[in-house]
Parts: sequence; C-alpha cells; structure tokens
Amino acid sequence: MSTTNTPAGSPGTSTTSTATTSTPDASTGSTGTGTTTPARRGSIRASGSLFGWRTVDLLTVAFLGAAFGIAYWGWGLAYGGPADLLGKAFPPLQGITAAPWLMAGVVGGLVIRRPGAALLCEVIAALVSMLPGTQWGASTLVSGILQGAGAEIAFLLLGYGAFGLGAAALAGALSAPLEAVYEWQVYWTDWGMDYKLLYGAILTVSGAVIAGGLGWLLTRALAKAGALGAFPVGQEVRETRAV
Repeated sequence: MSTTNTPAGSPGTSTTSTATTSTPDASTGSTGTGTTTPARRGSIRASGSLFGWRTVDLLTVAFLGAAFGIAYWGWGLAYGGPADLLGKAFPPLQGITAAPWLMAGVVGGLVIRRPGAALLCEVIAALVSMLPGTQWGASTLVSGILQGAGAEIAFLLLGYGAFGLGAAALAGALSAPLEAVYEWQVYWTDWGMDYKLLYGAILTVSGAVIAGGLGWLLTRALAKAGALGAFPVGQEVRETRAV
C-alpha cells in the first residue's frame, strides 16, 4: 500500500511507502497475490545416500516382489490360451503374452529408486512364483535375474534420477533383450534367426508398453491411494495435489 501527500518529487513533500509482501499458502502452493507456485519438474530422488537402504525400503520391495510373484504364477496358468492364439497367427507375437512377466522390476525401481531395487523385486517375484510349482522350473529364476538386470540397467543409465513414464518405458523395454536371447536357447530352438529377432523386437516393444506403461500407472495408483507415502512417488503425488 502506498500513501502520497503531494506529487512525488515536489519541494517540501514527503512520500510514505509501505511494501506488501506475499507469503506462500502452504495448502494451495500459491501466494497471497494469486501467483501459483509452479509444479515440480522432474522426479524426486531417493532420500539420503542412494545405497542407504532403509528398513521400509527392504520390506516394501519384498512385499512388491511377493505380490508380483503371486500374479506371475496366476498369469502362468492363464496365458496359454492367448499365447496359442497369437502363436497360430504368427509365432513371434507370443512376445506380447510374455511382457507381463517384466513388470515387477519396473515397479520396484519406480518405487524404491535405489540401486538394486529393480533386480531384487524381479528376483523375489520369480522365486515366489516358483513356490506353488511352475512348468518352467528353475529357469524361472534365471529369467527373473535377466529381466531384473535389464530394468536395473535402464535406471542406471538414467543415474537413478528419472522415474517418469519415459523411464518406466525404458526399463520395461530393456527388461526384454536378455530374456529374449535366453529364450532363443531354451524355448525357441527350432526358430530361424528372423523369427528370433522378431520375437525379441516384439517382446521389447511389449515390455515398454505393458510392463513400462502399466507398471507406471500401477505405481501412481498405489501412491494416490496413500500406500507409498514413505517414498518419493508419494511425495510427488502430494505435491501435484497441492498445486
């Protein structure tokens, strides 16, 4: 507010000026003048040292891995029908039905955001899915290691500092190549290299869309439900609501 007795600069006059300071509104992210605080750009990194795993990190990655393990086991019982239909149309299309098994590493990395989280979550999922019995036996664990390693490489390439949809898609995509090469040697031995390469490409794209896209949506849904309040993704959701 400004109070002026006579025109500024006139002889014998005085000007009294009182500045008004806008203070941020913590609940809305805006100032008293109506200026909106811009939303955060980029992802929030894990707190403290990247290698400083907390107890809640360990418990959560174990829970996520176990939950995905049960889902993987269920998908192992159900996927045969869709896989057979796709295989009859064009055998490499079976890469589409393999993509859901790439999701645990993506979600583990998006939630925990520490080195090793993606790999550990995928390996736990593989181990849990083996407990009730699986037609693939010990090769399930090998697949879990290869898939988790691929997702881990994606987050490593991003410096464990990006966890948006693009990062999730990259993690889902990179979960596929090592697994595809392994399957060439174990499951698709009678295919020519053209089919093998097409299978790898389809699995990679499906990994980006299904494991990456759906994994990102699942992570955001869990955060919005309040289940991930102790993690950076929970803070990101809270900040989005506050703006």
